[in-house]
Amino acid sequence: MKRITFYIAAISLFLGLSGAALAPVAIVAADSATNTVCTTLGSSGSCGSTPSGSVPLDNVVTATVNILSIIVGIASVIMIIVSGLRMITGGGDSNSVASARSGIIYAIIGLLIALLAQAIVRFVLNKVGAK
Repeated sequence: MKRITFYIAAISLFLGLSGAALAPVAIVAADSATNTVCTTLGSSGSCGSTPSGSVPLDNVVTATVNILSIIVGIASVIMIIVSGLRMITGGGDSNSVASARSGIIYAIIGLLIALLAQAIVRFVLNKVGAK
C-alpha cells in the first residue's frame, strides 16, 4: 500500500509540475468547428488575429492546466478517503496508522502542488500577455 501511495503522490507531483508542458494540439477540419472552438476558448468568433484554424496558445495552456488540476484534485480526494478508511480500520496498529497518515499528507501535498502550478501558469501567462 505504501507503493500505491508513493505512486499516486508522484503522479500528482508530475501532473502538477508538467501541466504547461502537456498542451494538446487540436486539429479542426471545418471552419464552423474552428469558430466553435475559438468561441469556447475565449476568442472572438473567427479567432481574432490568430492564423486561420488555430487557437491562442495561452487559452490552450489554461484549459490544459484546468483539466489536469481537476484530475489531480479528484485523485487527491480519493487518496484522502482511502487513507482515512485505512486509518479507521487500522485497529490501533501504529504502522497502519502511520502509513495512512503519510498517505493523507502526500495527497494534500500533491493537491497544494497542483494549486501552485495553476497559479504559476496563470501568473506567467498574464506577464507574457502584458508585453
